[in-house]
Amino acid sequence: MSSRFPAAWLDELRSRSDIVQLVSGYVALNKKGRKYWGLCPFHGEKTPSFSVDGEHQLYYCFGCKAGGNVFHFYMEMEHCTFNEAVEQLAERAHMALPEMEKDEDYERRRTQRERLLAANREAARFYHENLFTPQGAASLAYLRRRGLSDGVIRKFGLGASPDDWSVVSDRLLQKGFTLDELVLAGLTVRKKSDNGKDRYFDMFRSRAMFPIIDAHGNVLAFGGRTLEKKEPKYLNTADTPVFNKRKGVFAANLLRQQRHLDRVILVEGYMDVVSLTQFGVEGVCATLGTALTNEQARLLKRYAPQVYLGYDGDSAGQHAILRGLEILEQENVPARVLDFPDGLDPDEFIRRDGAEGFRNLPAISPAAYRLRRLKDGFDLSSQDGRLAYARGASEIVSAVDPLERDVLLGQLSVETGFPRETLTEQMNLAAKKPVQQRMEPGNRPRPLRADRSDAASSEDLKAQEMLISLFASGQIPKDMIEEKDFDDDELKSLYRELAAGASPASLPDLAPDDVSRSRYTRLLLTPTAGTTDEMIAMATDCLTRIRKTRLEKRYEELSQEISTASGDRLPGLLKEVQEISDKLKKLK
Repeated sequence: MSSRFPAAWLDELRSRSDIVQLVSGYVALNKKGRKYWGLCPFHGEKTPSFSVDGEHQLYYCFGCKAGGNVFHFYMEMEHCTFNEAVEQLAERAHMALPEMEKDEDYERRRTQRERLLAANREAARFYHENLFTPQGAASLAYLRRRGLSDGVIRKFGLGASPDDWSVVSDRLLQKGFTLDELVLAGLTVRKKSDNGKDRYFDMFRSRAMFPIIDAHGNVLAFGGRTLEKKEPKYLNTADTPVFNKRKGVFAANLLRQQRHLDRVILVEGYMDVVSLTQFGVEGVCATLGTALTNEQARLLKRYAPQVYLGYDGDSAGQHAILRGLEILEQENVPARVLDFPDGLDPDEFIRRDGAEGFRNLPAISPAAYRLRRLKDGFDLSSQDGRLAYARGASEIVSAVDPLERDVLLGQLSVETGFPRETLTEQMNLAAKKPVQQRMEPGNRPRPLRADRSDAASSEDLKAQEMLISLFASGQIPKDMIEEKDFDDDELKSLYRELAAGASPASLPDLAPDDVSRSRYTRLLLTPTAGTTDEMIAMATDCLTRIRKTRLEKRYEELSQEISTASGDRLPGLLKEVQEISDKLKKLK
């Protein structure tokens, strides 16, 4: 796994990020022997098969085969990248990032971020408390008219900004924040008055407030919904040093808490998210006043294997779906489109038809949705309209897999009146895009691998794997094993790294894919053998099997060569056969 961090620094961070302590924050663990055991957080199970090795700082599930070190566990649980996991664990361990150690401005930026987040948190607390006072009565009445319960209001931390010019700014100034900090956080607006002096006022006034919270519970920004008939209907915090509307989503903190999602539902508005959540729909989030971005698509891919677009039924929402599908395809995220009837938005629909109606909504494929939008642009009662629609539709249909293509061709034939054969001919099959492999919802994506080399028999391979496990324990003499004792390339690589002094916890970072990482972790777990003598005895047995098999294979090769060898080569071959025969006798 590529990293921008020095290997020595990563080793230190691993050693200071105890995996047992970290995992215990997510999973109840019980110690049995040398390892800790608990229910796997990555798949449902009733009998613990999830193991944490405190000695080697690794985890492994014998059920779903998930495994790795402290970085990989944090990545899986927090839905973040490797570099993000490293940065966040470094913060927990109070370790400065290596590239920041000589950055004189780093401490200023870090302190500034902490101060802005603290100001936002204080403002969110005030808005929420204010909602349940006479000053917040209008906002509370609005939220209740939209059908929200007190429980969901508290779940999202919704609030009310007072109908006052500076009450929030004044409150935060009294708590020690500076005017520059409040302006930088987007909570306060500062302007020059006619006499040249600064005047300031609250950014949000007389609005229902929606705090924007990241996956780690930090309040980054706010969205405010007007209670009057004035524009803008929604006022959102502009980009700040702690907030970038292109990179986050509303309700990211709830996505992080929901495990094993089979899809994320992306909607347009804050109220859509809150309303769907109140009706028990999981995995809902919204973009932050912008069209879907590539950064947001990559973020959503961490939480579920596919995304459902649930945008409003109006023309703007339908156009945004087409753009959203393009973005998701660029990021290789499988997508579906929720088909809301009667031009309704998600909030309106679920309040009308309930959770059962929402569960029964058709989730149509991108191609089917594009055909629907294309069809809206043509008059199919005219010959020219049918021709143009059939040509455009054929390009869309040609890009899908054969099964869906068959269904869509049948539909297209009915709509245009052209035979299937003619439509098939129209498609430019030679220009087809490769069919994207689709994942079943809920399955963790795993790379496909070819069968491993048959250079070693099944039993020999097991012996070589056991040898690596024993060698990783550090209790086997280094000169006891040689690289040539391994036929498998991955085992050779692990041996070389361990022989060079690498720690077992560092090696999963070198795995080329999830399957290899799972294998590396399984092999590097602390062996069950107790004493050094027991481990050396097991290693001796493994080496005997491996070397005996190799000698027997070479003996057979020589026997065949001898049967066809010329006179001058024969003595050398016979001598080698005798030497191998002597070695085999000793091994036996």
